[in-house]
Amino acid sequence: MPSKIDYIQELTFFKSLDKEQISALSEISNITTHAKNSILYYENDMSNKIFFLASGTLKIYKIDKFGNEIFLYNIYANSLISELTTLDTNAIHCFSNAEFLEESAILEVSFLDFKNLFLSKNILIYEFINEMLLKNHQLQCVVNRELVFDATAKVAYMLSDDLTIFNKLKRQEVSFMLHIQPETLSRVLKRLRRSDIIDIQNSDVVILDKDALQAIYKGE
Repeated sequence: MPSKIDYIQELTFFKSLDKEQISALSEISNITTHAKNSILYYENDMSNKIFFLASGTLKIYKIDKFGNEIFLYNIYANSLISELTTLDTNAIHCFSNAEFLEESAILEVSFLDFKNLFLSKNILIYEFINEMLLKNHQLQCVVNRELVFDATAKVAYMLSDDLTIFNKLKRQEVSFMLHIQPETLSRVLKRLRRSDIIDIQNSDVVILDKDALQAIYKGE
């Protein structure tokens, strides 16, 4: 099993750190493992740690007032998980729910110590800002998917951006995530196949023309 140092060194976020800095980070960190379908946190939870996904896949979602799950996006290994909005407090507010889609490993870092040892000394600032920009982009994609895209664009976007997850899930689960009917998903896939944009081999989707697939949701 990889050591804590091994996990830290595998995360791109920390690639600029030297051995002494990695050792200091290790002192304020823990590695935790989580089973498939377990929950990392719920909406409105508070945490004093920053979470990084060292391995596995995490689903981010919210629950509406009727108890329905609203899928937002997936987080993959080698990514920052935590949704940070300010550095002025030592507590991180969770704005959504996070569920593991497979067995996963998390690097937990003390937020207060991380700020004191790194951010306050202008270490990892670039990496931190870049992760925040990626989070913003993810939310922009959610807005497009939910408010702008029609069913065909939703399917095309997921195939282009999340093909591995699309093929792992049952078609009914995919349609639930995209908020479309299973029959609609089936029709869209058939239409894309007839247009030679995708093929379906052993129940898995294979992309034949990625440019044409992306043009569907980019409006080209």
